[in-house]
Amino acid sequence: MTGTNDPAGPAPVSADQPGEAQFGPHRFYAGEGGGSTRFRGARFDVADLRGARFTDCDLTGVTIRDGWLADVSISGHLSNVTVNGVDVTGFVSAELDRRHPERVQFREGRSADDVRAMWDTIEGLWAEAGKRAGRLPAAALTEQVNEEWSFSQTLRHLVFITDAWASRTVLDEERPYHRLGLPQSWYPAADAAALGIDLAAQPAYAEILGARADRMAVMRRIVAGLTDDGLGRRCRRSPAPGYPDEELTVIDCLSVVLDEEIEHYRFATRDLAILESR
Repeated sequence: MTGTNDPAGPAPVSADQPGEAQFGPHRFYAGEGGGSTRFRGARFDVADLRGARFTDCDLTGVTIRDGWLADVSISGHLSNVTVNGVDVTGFVSAELDRRHPERVQFREGRSADDVRAMWDTIEGLWAEAGKRAGRLPAAALTEQVNEEWSFSQTLRHLVFITDAWASRTVLDEERPYHRLGLPQSWYPAADAAALGIDLAAQPAYAEILGARADRMAVMRRIVAGLTDDGLGRRCRRSPAPGYPDEELTVIDCLSVVLDEEIEHYRFATRDLAILESR
């Protein structure tokens, strides 16, 4: 299995070196216009940036001198991040591992039995998260905390991830996509529609749970039949039209599913805690 939060593309370069910007660990399409370069190499001297929001931005090589950082929230791929002369990357990673030991289990997995054990863990984590969500008012399940995906949207996204990275690739199904699946926000809307995905759908929570349970059962069937030799089998299809044409093995594809399950569980429970505190 692959390491959690490994960047998908080439390593980012510093702001003053040539190279393509990185817009997220799993992004391969930068959207219309290819991502703004308006502020590349910009300087902000004695500037009031209170309340500024940077979403899916490449901040490689950014330097903050004598800044005032209070109530600051940062998430994303971290490498060589230095705060007041201290590289905090390792501290952050270690603390995340302490809070979420499933990250360690994922990184250390090698065999088919490890994949099965990892899926057991994921099923248990999401079962508990589902119980927590079920105790919240119905409106909270569609509430976007700090503009992040709601709990319902997260479940819909994981339906798409299973369809794309398990059913289409590992099971070699041509069009496995559930209409309620939710691709990444930057996935072209026309391509999603061509797959039969209804981005405008407002399904009931029970319908979402049904789709999610069905896709989790798909993963359960796949991991139940895994063998060590089968992990290296090459998959014929890309996850979805528009994805890069690259050689993928069964373990490559399943690792994406497992990684997405782990990371979105972390995000979902972070937001559940906020909703529960109200």
